[in-house]
Amino acid sequence: MGLFSKILEKLGFNKSAQAAEAPAAPQGPAAQAPSASPAPSQAVPQVDVVAQLEAKAAANPQKLNWKESIVDLLKLLGLDSSLDARKELAVELGCPPEKMNDSAQMNMWLHKTVLQKLAENGGNIPPELLD
Repeated sequence: MGLFSKILEKLGFNKSAQAAEAPAAPQGPAAQAPSASPAPSQAVPQVDVVAQLEAKAAANPQKLNWKESIVDLLKLLGLDSSLDARKELAVELGCPPEKMNDSAQMNMWLHKTVLQKLAENGGNIPPELLD
């Protein structure tokens, strides 16, 4: 499991995806009965990332700025925030090679990309954090 998968798991994306899956087909006589209503659309479930991270930040004794720092974001989620872990995440997400040699540039790229990927997966990331 990659580090980004762990981020998704810590924020409950897997639980939301499982809840959105269609229920198992009914067994017995009800299985032959036609459905009275159309099946719901399979929209990506929304995960309230902001509320979760704000709650974790409020409960954390450290002042962590997850809105600007990939290190703080990883710390809030209880994940490894070391340079090696961030490099691994950067490779996993396709960081351009020229940014990999400068940890500050890599961190900025990584933070923006993680937030964008969370939004793509159904997370409620405010537009100002995606710019």
